[in-house]
Amino acid sequence: MTDIPSTTIQLRSELKSSGDLELSLAEIKTPQPGPDEVLVRVEATPINPSDLGLLVGPADLSGAKQSGSADRPVISAKVPEVIVRAMKARLDQSLPVGNEGAGVVVKAGDSPAAQALLGKTVAMLGGDMYATYRCLNVQQCMELPDNVSPREGASCFVNPLTALSMPETMRMEGHTALVHTAAASNLGQMLNKICLADGVELVNIVRKPEQEKILKDLGAKHIVSTSSDSFMEDLIKALAATNATIAFDAIGGGDLAGKILVAMEAAANMNAKEYSRYGSATHKQVYIYGRLDMAPTVLPPGVGMAWAPAATCSPTSSRRSAMKAAPDCASACWTS
Repeated sequence: MTDIPSTTIQLRSELKSSGDLELSLAEIKTPQPGPDEVLVRVEATPINPSDLGLLVGPADLSGAKQSGSADRPVISAKVPEVIVRAMKARLDQSLPVGNEGAGVVVKAGDSPAAQALLGKTVAMLGGDMYATYRCLNVQQCMELPDNVSPREGASCFVNPLTALSMPETMRMEGHTALVHTAAASNLGQMLNKICLADGVELVNIVRKPEQEKILKDLGAKHIVSTSSDSFMEDLIKALAATNATIAFDAIGGGDLAGKILVAMEAAANMNAKEYSRYGSATHKQVYIYGRLDMAPTVLPPGVGMAWAPAATCSPTSSRRSAMKAAPDCASACWTS
């Protein structure tokens, strides 16, 4: 712990005015912890979708090029001009990346709380984690059990808090069941366990049979696959059975969010007591919290009465209280 170098390496992402996105390794002075701070040797960090958004964003990686030296490589890729115009606020800034991580505390400030973490393995939340060392306040650290490695504890915050925010948002907005896409993901598996423990009905949307098996083994009850010829019929049946009227979509692009709203409308009409030529007035909502597909989001007709197109989500104060701790959650919404 006394062998702390005077400088540390940090991964940076810079979008230049020219439209070139550049990844590089910056050498910076190793920070010294204040009274309530600790210096952590970073040993593991995950790559979350929110990390990718800053790291490579909308760059065309199919044409990425490498330059620089062997120990200081530089990766560059082009970003479409129309997107560069929309990202003026980040142009020509070398930005550190990485929302969370884990490592060993190698130096601590004078406060008892900081000293108590010296030599401990901790999980961290606070950005700038793609680096060899990270200095941060003790309140941004969580001590891990002795038998938990940094690799095992590196994802303690983003996915768990995002998963917890989903049923909480469902309750605050008056819904009783929910839908999740990319449902066999690490986050999706967490959400299943939360919903099973809380008695919340969850409709899981996946792409592959092996993903269905993962969720079945966890005890999931409602699983539908987009690769099935009967996907829409299966989805409508699951929505009618659960009365799920809120969804969280990790895909973003394409027609999946629109299909979910159409299926919600069909399910609402199955349970309707009388016919309306304008469609149901049942409130239906899809939060787009990820962009696994960068294509435009498509909303078809048939989603019911009084719908609004996708827009950047501006949560109400109650919704924000559930979302503020979850960096990946609710970047946009479709409402009807």
